[in-house]
Amino acid sequence: MKYLYLILFGLMLFNCKEERKPLNLSADEIVAKSIEKAGGKAFDNSVIRFNFRDKYYVARRDRGRFSLVRMFKDGNDSVFDLLTNSNFDRFINNSRVILEDSMRAKFSASVNSVHYFSVLPYGLNAKAVNKTLLGEEQIKGKDYYKIKVTFDKEGGGEDYEDVFVYWVKKDTFNVDYLAYSYNEEDGIGMRFREAYNERFVNGLRFVDYNNYKTENSAVELFDLGKAFNKNELKLLSKIELEHIEVELLDQEKKVF
Repeated sequence: MKYLYLILFGLMLFNCKEERKPLNLSADEIVAKSIEKAGGKAFDNSVIRFNFRDKYYVARRDRGRFSLVRMFKDGNDSVFDLLTNSNFDRFINNSRVILEDSMRAKFSASVNSVHYFSVLPYGLNAKAVNKTLLGEEQIKGKDYYKIKVTFDKEGGGEDYEDVFVYWVKKDTFNVDYLAYSYNEEDGIGMRFREAYNERFVNGLRFVDYNNYKTENSAVELFDLGKAFNKNELKLLSKIELEHIEVELLDQEKKVF
């Protein structure tokens, strides 16, 4: 009987060790879990409406097809921008405007950028997205997976050369921080964003961001988390989505 107790005790110790064994997750698996926590496939068939600063946005997604809308007033004129899988169009006072290629690319990128950030981490599982697990890092005493994201030229959009870093909280799989570098006509630089005001609207997760910059040119993109920890970044602006509405579409229902 004594030996039986010893065997049972040994099995209990073995099971406890097995339960404590850390999960070795890949960057793809971590991002997939983060997307699932944020709403997952519900984003694929949805209509999302919100205000950002002085503009109104609508995103329709339906089984791989999308239309991303931006509407605003420019003086006495009403501007309506429409970005789809295949094209970008601008309408002023309901009349289509003929745009030069350079302006079409600029407007298209600005519309896409707001919609892209509004639903992160959704979109990071696209074919053109490359993810690399850089390791783990602590920010404000909490443990995060640190993931580098780059984009293929094919399907990566106008700003495919941008590089992103995402900090995914280990116990919740929420993206609490992100950083990115950009190289645009109006400048080159980096930004660091801190998520706050988490809320779920009809099952989909949304956050606002504190938007930081560094004034130290020696700080590299991958070190922005450390700089934030040391309070070395300057708050530049706030990214706040207002009046969010979410309609989840019946997958059998066509919206285009």
